[in-house]
Amino acid sequence: MTEKTIAVLGAGIMGRGIAYAAAVGGFRTILQDVESAMLEKAVGEISATLEKGVALGKVDGAQAAAAHKCLTTTRELAEAARAADLAIEAVPEKMALKVEIFGSLDRIAPRHALLASNTSSLSITEMAAATGRAPQVLGMHFFNPVPRMKLLEVVRGLETSDAAIAAACDVGAAMGKECVVVRESPGFVTSRINAMIGNEAFYMLQEGVASARDIDKALKLGLNHPMGPFELVDLVGLDTRLAILKYLHRTLGEKYRPCPLIEQYVAAGRLGRKTGRGVYEYETR
Repeated sequence: MTEKTIAVLGAGIMGRGIAYAAAVGGFRTILQDVESAMLEKAVGEISATLEKGVALGKVDGAQAAAAHKCLTTTRELAEAARAADLAIEAVPEKMALKVEIFGSLDRIAPRHALLASNTSSLSITEMAAATGRAPQVLGMHFFNPVPRMKLLEVVRGLETSDAAIAAACDVGAAMGKECVVVRESPGFVTSRINAMIGNEAFYMLQEGVASARDIDKALKLGLNHPMGPFELVDLVGLDTRLAILKYLHRTLGEKYRPCPLIEQYVAAGRLGRKTGRGVYEYETR
Protein backbone atom coordinates (compact mmCIF):
# COMPACT_ATOMS: atom_id res chain seq x y z
CA MET A 1 0.00 0.00 0.00
CA THR A 2 1.30 3.43 -0.88
CA GLU A 3 2.09 5.82 1.95
CA LYS A 4 0.90 8.89 0.09
CA THR A 5 -2.17 10.85 1.15
CA ILE A 6 -4.76 12.21 -1.25
CA ALA A 7 -7.13 14.95 -0.11
CA VAL A 8 -10.35 15.19 -2.11
CA LEU A 9 -12.12 18.52 -1.71
CA GLY A 10 -15.87 18.33 -2.24
CA ALA A 11 -18.07 15.33 -1.40
CA GLY A 12 -20.53 15.62 -4.27
CA ILE A 13 -21.02 12.97 -6.94
CA MET A 14 -17.54 13.41 -8.41
CA GLY A 15 -15.72 13.95 -5.14
CA ARG A 16 -17.09 10.82 -3.53
CA GLY A 17 -16.27 8.82 -6.66
CA ILE A 18 -12.68 10.09 -6.65
CA ALA A 19 -12.38 9.30 -2.94
CA TYR A 20 -13.61 5.76 -3.65
CA ALA A 21 -11.00 5.30 -6.38
CA ALA A 22 -8.23 6.71 -4.19
CA ALA A 23 -9.09 4.47 -1.23
CA VAL A 24 -9.42 1.35 -3.40
CA GLY A 25 -6.08 2.31 -4.95
CA GLY A 26 -4.49 2.06 -1.53
CA PHE A 27 -3.98 5.75 -0.82
CA ARG A 28 -4.69 7.32 2.55
CA THR A 29 -7.74 9.36 1.54
CA ILE A 30 -9.24 12.42 3.23
CA LEU A 31 -12.61 13.52 1.87
CA GLN A 32 -13.46 17.10 2.79
CA ASP A 33 -16.71 19.02 2.54
CA VAL A 34 -18.14 21.90 4.54
CA GLU A 35 -21.46 20.06 4.98
CA SER A 36 -21.67 17.13 7.39
CA ALA A 37 -24.71 15.74 5.58
CA MET A 38 -22.76 15.56 2.31
CA LEU A 39 -19.94 13.68 4.01
CA GLU A 40 -22.35 11.22 5.61
CA LYS A 41 -24.07 10.58 2.30
CA ALA A 42 -20.73 10.17 0.55
CA VAL A 43 -19.44 7.63 3.07
CA GLY A 44 -22.68 5.68 2.81
CA GLU A 45 -22.48 5.56 -0.99
CA ILE A 46 -18.78 4.60 -0.95
CA SER A 47 -19.56 1.76 1.47
CA ALA A 48 -22.45 0.58 -0.69
CA THR A 49 -20.27 0.66 -3.81
CA LEU A 50 -17.59 -1.39 -2.05
CA GLU A 51 -20.16 -3.93 -0.89
CA LYS A 52 -21.58 -4.20 -4.39
CA GLY A 53 -18.07 -4.62 -5.80
CA VAL A 54 -17.38 -7.48 -3.40
CA ALA A 55 -20.73 -9.13 -4.22
CA LEU A 56 -19.98 -8.93 -7.96
CA GLY A 57 -16.41 -10.16 -7.55
CA LYS A 58 -14.90 -6.89 -8.81
CA VAL A 59 -13.34 -6.03 -5.45
CA ASP A 60 -12.03 -8.66 -3.06
CA GLY A 61 -12.98 -8.56 0.60
CA ALA A 62 -9.50 -7.67 1.84
CA GLN A 63 -9.24 -4.77 -0.63
CA ALA A 64 -12.65 -3.45 0.45
CA ALA A 65 -11.70 -3.68 4.13
CA ALA A 66 -8.43 -1.87 3.44
CA ALA A 67 -10.26 0.84 1.51
CA HIS A 68 -12.59 1.45 4.46
CA LYS A 69 -9.55 1.93 6.71
CA CYS A 70 -7.91 4.29 4.21
CA LEU A 71 -10.86 6.71 4.13
CA THR A 72 -11.44 9.52 6.63
CA THR A 73 -13.54 12.68 6.41
CA THR A 74 -13.33 16.24 7.65
CA ARG A 75 -15.22 19.50 7.30
CA GLU A 76 -11.99 21.51 7.60
CA LEU A 77 -10.09 22.38 4.42
CA ALA A 78 -6.94 23.11 6.43
CA GLU A 79 -6.98 19.66 8.04
CA ALA A 80 -7.19 17.95 4.66
CA ALA A 81 -4.65 20.23 2.96
CA ARG A 82 -1.98 19.95 5.66
CA ALA A 83 -1.83 16.16 5.24
CA ALA A 84 -1.94 16.04 1.44
CA ASP A 85 0.72 14.84 -0.97
CA LEU A 86 -1.91 15.39 -3.66
CA ALA A 87 -5.03 17.54 -3.30
CA ILE A 88 -7.81 17.05 -5.86
CA GLU A 89 -10.42 19.80 -5.99
CA ALA A 90 -13.90 18.58 -6.98
CA VAL A 91 -16.14 21.57 -6.27
CA PRO A 92 -18.72 23.13 -8.65
CA GLU A 93 -17.53 24.53 -12.00
CA LYS A 94 -17.11 28.13 -10.86
CA MET A 95 -13.72 29.64 -11.53
CA ALA A 96 -13.87 32.15 -8.67
CA LEU A 97 -14.49 29.33 -6.19
CA LYS A 98 -11.69 27.21 -7.63
CA VAL A 99 -9.21 30.09 -7.59
CA GLU A 100 -10.07 30.76 -3.95
CA ILE A 101 -9.52 27.10 -3.05
CA PHE A 102 -6.21 26.90 -4.91
CA GLY A 103 -4.99 30.00 -3.11
CA SER A 104 -5.86 28.38 0.23
CA LEU A 105 -4.25 25.08 -0.76
CA ASP A 106 -1.05 26.86 -1.74
CA ARG A 107 -0.83 28.50 1.68
CA ILE A 108 -1.61 25.34 3.66
CA ALA A 109 -0.48 22.24 1.77
CA PRO A 110 3.11 20.96 2.08
CA ARG A 111 5.49 22.53 -0.44
CA HIS A 112 5.96 19.21 -2.24
CA ALA A 113 2.23 18.61 -2.69
CA LEU A 114 0.62 18.53 -6.13
CA LEU A 115 -2.60 20.48 -6.58
CA ALA A 116 -5.14 19.15 -9.10
CA SER A 117 -8.57 20.16 -10.34
CA ASN A 118 -11.25 17.77 -11.53
CA THR A 119 -12.62 20.50 -13.80
CA SER A 120 -14.08 19.28 -17.07
CA SER A 121 -13.43 22.49 -19.00
CA LEU A 122 -11.90 25.40 -17.05
CA SER A 123 -8.37 26.80 -17.26
CA ILE A 124 -5.73 25.03 -15.18
CA THR A 125 -3.35 27.91 -15.91
CA GLU A 126 -5.75 30.40 -14.32
CA MET A 127 -6.04 28.25 -11.20
CA ALA A 128 -2.25 27.82 -11.06
CA ALA A 129 -1.82 31.61 -11.17
CA ALA A 130 -3.48 31.78 -7.74
CA THR A 131 -0.57 29.76 -6.32
CA GLY A 132 3.18 30.05 -6.01
CA ARG A 133 3.69 26.55 -7.38
CA ALA A 134 2.39 26.57 -10.94
CA PRO A 135 4.65 23.65 -12.02
CA GLN A 136 2.82 21.48 -9.46
CA VAL A 137 -0.71 22.40 -10.61
CA LEU A 138 -2.57 20.27 -13.16
CA GLY A 139 -5.94 18.86 -14.13
CA MET A 140 -7.14 15.37 -13.25
CA HIS A 141 -10.49 15.04 -15.02
CA PHE A 142 -12.31 11.92 -13.87
CA PHE A 143 -15.53 10.65 -15.43
CA ASN A 144 -18.91 9.89 -13.90
CA PRO A 145 -19.48 7.34 -12.44
CA VAL A 146 -15.84 7.28 -11.30
CA PRO A 147 -15.84 3.68 -9.96
CA ARG A 148 -16.81 2.34 -13.42
CA MET A 149 -15.25 4.76 -15.89
CA LYS A 150 -11.69 3.87 -16.89
CA LEU A 151 -10.52 7.16 -18.39
CA LEU A 152 -8.58 9.91 -16.64
CA GLU A 153 -7.69 13.08 -18.57
CA VAL A 154 -4.45 14.49 -17.14
CA VAL A 155 -4.33 18.14 -18.17
CA ARG A 156 -1.15 20.17 -18.57
CA GLY A 157 -1.39 23.89 -17.81
CA LEU A 158 1.03 26.42 -19.26
CA GLU A 159 3.67 25.79 -16.58
CA THR A 160 2.83 22.26 -15.38
CA SER A 161 6.01 20.20 -15.04
CA ASP A 162 6.69 16.83 -16.65
CA ALA A 163 7.25 15.43 -13.15
CA ALA A 164 3.76 16.49 -12.06
CA ILE A 165 2.20 14.92 -15.15
CA ALA A 166 4.10 11.65 -14.58
CA ALA A 167 3.11 11.56 -10.88
CA ALA A 168 -0.57 12.12 -11.74
CA CYS A 169 -0.46 9.33 -14.31
CA ASP A 170 1.08 7.01 -11.69
CA VAL A 171 -1.74 7.89 -9.29
CA GLY A 172 -4.31 7.26 -12.01
CA ALA A 173 -2.80 3.86 -12.78
CA ALA A 174 -2.93 2.91 -9.09
CA MET A 175 -6.62 3.85 -9.14
CA GLY A 176 -7.15 1.52 -12.11
CA LYS A 177 -7.50 4.31 -14.68
CA GLU A 178 -6.16 4.67 -18.20
CA CYS A 179 -4.62 8.11 -18.63
CA VAL A 180 -4.45 10.46 -21.60
CA VAL A 181 -2.37 13.62 -21.37
CA VAL A 182 -4.05 16.74 -22.77
CA ARG A 183 -2.68 20.22 -23.32
CA GLU A 184 -4.98 22.77 -21.72
CA SER A 185 -7.65 24.03 -24.07
CA PRO A 186 -11.33 24.83 -23.46
CA GLY A 187 -13.19 21.59 -22.75
CA PHE A 188 -10.03 19.48 -23.16
CA VAL A 189 -10.92 16.45 -25.36
CA THR A 190 -14.00 14.71 -24.02
CA SER A 191 -16.02 17.65 -22.69
CA ARG A 192 -15.54 19.53 -25.95
CA ILE A 193 -16.83 16.65 -28.05
CA ASN A 194 -19.54 15.60 -25.59
CA ALA A 195 -20.85 19.15 -25.33
CA MET A 196 -21.18 19.34 -29.11
CA ILE A 197 -23.02 15.99 -29.32
CA GLY A 198 -25.29 16.78 -26.39
CA ASN A 199 -26.14 20.25 -27.66
CA GLU A 200 -26.97 18.91 -31.13
CA ALA A 201 -29.20 16.28 -29.51
CA PHE A 202 -31.17 19.06 -27.79
CA TYR A 203 -31.54 20.91 -31.10
CA MET A 204 -32.88 17.69 -32.66
CA LEU A 205 -35.33 17.25 -29.78
CA GLN A 206 -36.40 20.89 -30.05
CA GLU A 207 -36.98 20.49 -33.81
CA GLY A 208 -38.99 17.28 -33.36
CA VAL A 209 -36.54 15.15 -35.37
CA ALA A 210 -37.07 12.24 -32.96
CA SER A 211 -38.04 11.56 -29.36
CA ALA A 212 -35.42 11.71 -26.62
CA ARG A 213 -35.58 7.94 -26.16
CA ASP A 214 -35.14 7.30 -29.87
CA ILE A 215 -32.20 9.70 -30.12
CA ASP A 216 -30.59 7.92 -27.17
CA LYS A 217 -31.29 4.52 -28.72
CA ALA A 218 -29.86 5.61 -32.08
CA LEU A 219 -26.53 6.67 -30.59
CA LYS A 220 -26.26 3.58 -28.39
CA LEU A 221 -27.10 1.06 -31.09
CA GLY A 222 -25.84 2.91 -34.17
CA LEU A 223 -22.66 4.52 -32.80
CA ASN A 224 -21.99 2.11 -29.92
CA HIS A 225 -22.14 4.81 -27.24
CA PRO A 226 -22.60 3.26 -23.78
CA MET A 227 -25.19 5.93 -22.89
CA GLY A 228 -27.39 8.16 -25.00
CA PRO A 229 -26.78 11.94 -24.87
CA PHE A 230 -29.91 12.57 -22.77
CA GLU A 231 -29.17 9.73 -20.36
CA LEU A 232 -25.69 11.18 -19.96
CA VAL A 233 -26.76 14.78 -19.44
CA ASP A 234 -29.31 13.68 -16.82
CA LEU A 235 -26.49 11.89 -15.00
CA VAL A 236 -24.00 14.76 -15.28
CA GLY A 237 -26.57 17.49 -14.57
CA LEU A 238 -28.14 19.84 -17.10
CA ASP A 239 -26.86 22.86 -15.15
CA THR A 240 -23.30 21.52 -15.35
CA ARG A 241 -23.61 20.86 -19.07
CA LEU A 242 -25.10 24.31 -19.67
CA ALA A 243 -22.25 25.97 -17.77
CA ILE A 244 -19.73 24.09 -19.93
CA LEU A 245 -21.54 25.08 -23.12
CA LYS A 246 -21.60 28.73 -22.09
CA TYR A 247 -17.86 28.61 -21.39
CA LEU A 248 -17.14 26.90 -24.71
CA HIS A 249 -19.38 29.38 -26.54
CA ARG A 250 -17.49 32.25 -24.95
CA THR A 251 -14.03 30.80 -25.67
CA LEU A 252 -14.48 28.78 -28.89
CA GLY A 253 -17.27 30.55 -30.70
CA GLU A 254 -20.74 30.32 -32.12
CA LYS A 255 -20.84 26.58 -32.82
CA TYR A 256 -21.14 25.99 -29.05
CA ARG A 257 -24.09 28.36 -28.46
CA PRO A 258 -26.39 26.47 -26.03
CA CYS A 259 -29.65 25.20 -27.47
CA PRO A 260 -32.57 27.27 -26.07
CA LEU A 261 -34.26 24.05 -24.92
CA ILE A 262 -31.52 23.11 -22.47
CA GLU A 263 -31.64 26.66 -21.11
CA GLN A 264 -35.41 26.27 -20.61
CA TYR A 265 -34.97 22.96 -18.80
CA VAL A 266 -32.41 24.47 -16.43
CA ALA A 267 -34.61 27.52 -15.81
CA ALA A 268 -37.46 25.13 -14.92
CA GLY A 269 -35.26 23.31 -12.40
CA ARG A 270 -35.08 20.16 -14.53
CA LEU A 271 -31.44 19.42 -13.74
CA GLY A 272 -31.43 15.62 -14.14
CA ARG A 273 -31.19 12.74 -11.71
CA LYS A 274 -30.17 14.95 -8.79
CA THR A 275 -33.55 16.74 -8.88
CA GLY A 276 -35.64 13.78 -10.01
CA ARG A 277 -36.39 15.29 -13.41
CA GLY A 278 -34.32 16.32 -16.40
CA VAL A 279 -34.98 15.08 -19.89
CA TYR A 280 -36.47 12.02 -18.16
CA GLU A 281 -38.20 11.58 -14.80
CA TYR A 282 -36.71 9.60 -11.90
CA GLU A 283 -37.89 8.32 -8.55
CA THR A 284 -36.49 10.40 -5.68
CA ARG A 285 -35.88 9.07 -2.21
